[in-house]
Amino acid sequence: MLKKNVGQIDRTLRVVIGLALIAGFFLDTDAAYRWFYLIGIVPLATGLVGSCALYSIIGINTCPNK
Repeated sequence: MLKKNVGQIDRTLRVVIGLALIAGFFLDTDAAYRWFYLIGIVPLATGLVGSCALYSIIGINTCPNK
């Protein structure tokens, strides 16, 4: 199991940004690089799981200690 290293505000922002990007994929059907909106899957997944691999590598932890 991955260690939780993403705080509540960070998680909320990631979910909102991820959902906005994925919504852009479905709403902007004429865009040349429409597939680029699918990058929103990454912040959405890390926001829902509460763990970010890049944060682990860099040593960042926005989650308060319990």
